[in-house]
Amino acid sequence: MRGNGFRRLMVGAAAVLTASLSAGSASADPAVLPQARDLVGVGAETTQGLMSRLSVDYNAYLAGKGDTASPRLYGWDATGPSPLTPKTGADTIVRPDGAAAGIRALNTRTATTIDYTRSDRGPQVSDPHGLDFVVLAKDAVTWSAAKDGNAPAQLTQRQLSGIYTCNITNWQQIDPSLPNATIRPYLPQADSGTRASFLTAFGGLAVNTACVTTGPEENEGTDPALQDPNVVFPYSVGEYLGQTVGGHATATQTPGALTLRSIVMNGTTLSPVTDNHLDAVFSNSPFGRAIYNVFRDADWNATDAHGTTIQDVFGPSGWICNDPVAAADLTSYGFQPLLACGYATLT
Repeated sequence: MRGNGFRRLMVGAAAVLTASLSAGSASADPAVLPQARDLVGVGAETTQGLMSRLSVDYNAYLAGKGDTASPRLYGWDATGPSPLTPKTGADTIVRPDGAAAGIRALNTRTATTIDYTRSDRGPQVSDPHGLDFVVLAKDAVTWSAAKDGNAPAQLTQRQLSGIYTCNITNWQQIDPSLPNATIRPYLPQADSGTRASFLTAFGGLAVNTACVTTGPEENEGTDPALQDPNVVFPYSVGEYLGQTVGGHATATQTPGALTLRSIVMNGTTLSPVTDNHLDAVFSNSPFGRAIYNVFRDADWNATDAHGTTIQDVFGPSGWICNDPVAAADLTSYGFQPLLACGYATLT
């Protein structure tokens, strides 16, 4: 059934993509307080716009069937007023900002407060045991720099490593023809999955804080700290495409003056984008990544009504992995569908 569903999903996606694009951006914070039975998520900024759009479309799917009884799907932004109460009867919690913060919140609460967390990085050995990382789609991470700044169009993987270990601090160490200017490498805040994925692509790079600044929100090029002609900053390729091609930028989730740059690996220049889509070769390099939704294993494998609802939405045969509207949403927000959609890795 999984294979047939995926084929139906891809065939139907083209028919509804235009409608998805015209729907515009959706706010990730719910307009109403979700009910206790609803599926509610927190976590990564990278996929909050996508998950918000999927929530709107899934809830519309239920309404279109005349279904008023089934739990609805909602998600809370990574940033915003804090603390928050995720659903009716829930604990009041500090708003989780980033994949790691969402995972911690999920692990310390029950379904009465949080049902899932968005994660833009895979499982790590430091993650709590008993969590299922459920595949959503394909993404990649590259570096970005100011459009009219001093950075070149491409850097090698070794040069990027040198920048983030402070062994390369001036553009003329890259190329004597470049300006004599100090490079300003930045990383997203510590709980960011984009930060974790970027560093993992180098084999777990140990960042040198002598020249590297941590702090900006991931994928927000308008951060005042990033308005520098010498800035280097990791960026989700999928979210960049969603912001620029898909038309889903917001006041904060926008690249501003930042543009994506290429990475040279083993003598071959890999461009992150081809024909306004995530490049397949780049996404299969060390800088490619899957994006996930994470569940407590007891909930993911439960056979009660709550567990059944989770599978009906997120599982291999669920709505997200098989409905053409959901496939169109993935593409509109810059990501790529995966055959592994809905399958889980247990920590």
